Amino acid sequence: MSRRGRNGDAKVYVGNLGTGAGKGELERAFGYYGPLRTVWIARNPPGFAFVEFEDTRDAEDAVRGLDGKIISGSRVRVELSTGMPRRSRYERAPTNRAFDPNDKCYECGERGHYAYDCHRYSRRRRSRFRRLIECHGP
Repeated sequence: MSRRGRNGDAKVYVGNLGTGAGKGELERAFGYYGPLRTVWIARNPPGFAFVEFEDTRDAEDAVRGLDGKIISGSRVRVELSTGMPRRSRYERAPTNRAFDPNDKCYECGERGHYAYDCHRYSRRRRSRFRRLIECHGP
């Protein structure tokens, strides 16, 4: 009987994967550690994959055995998948500080919002962009 942990503990992230890596090659390398459920290789952007095992212990063994090894000509990084998507560099980090309606905006000085939500700041930003288009043309 297979044992599967919570939060996708049986899923492994494979990073720094060469662009020529094939599904069969990953199945052979990771299948050595136990039965696999799925192997998914990213194509756009390339360079990483996810391998899901039927058993959490097999996933842990694969991480210990394959991290830093060469697969398809590249030294790969292998770690247990956290199940959390990575943030885009454009997303704001979550704040630990609760919103205080008495705080003032740095842009306009009004209370009730922060600078990144300021109506004056966003309007100024758009008009600056619009001016660029008008000056340089489409």
